[in-house]
Amino acid sequence: MAKPPSERSASQRIDAKIAELEGWRGETFRRLRALIHEADPKVVETLKWAKASNPLGVPVFEHDGILCTGETYKDKVKLTFAHGAALADPSGLFNSSLDGNVRRAIDFQEGDTIDEKAYKALIRAAIAHNTAKSKR
Repeated sequence: MAKPPSERSASQRIDAKIAELEGWRGETFRRLRALIHEADPKVVETLKWAKASNPLGVPVFEHDGILCTGETYKDKVKLTFAHGAALADPSGLFNSSLDGNVRRAIDFQEGDTIDEKAYKALIRAAIAHNTAKSKR
């Protein structure tokens, strides 16, 4: 018998959320999540900011602090990097939330190709940023 949602781990609840997504959004989020874990197997998945309109909360990927959040919308899958403004982005992956002083985001639309090498490099840069910050 399956555990009730409240007894499942954050990773199991994220699995369920992805399974509910149909089509390209589910596949894109699944692949982006897998790439995060390929870039760093020590990444911890959590859920934050649950509310009535989103009772599960927002999937959050952490290593010495928040690396990024993952959200799905009708027309995009959005990864928001908590300290994206402090990260080098030589491949120009950031394409959203560019005006902020702290965060940066990548919006993936249907049909977009993921530059896996550049994306994993960005994840590693976010980890390095958090690790350096936590040692201060």
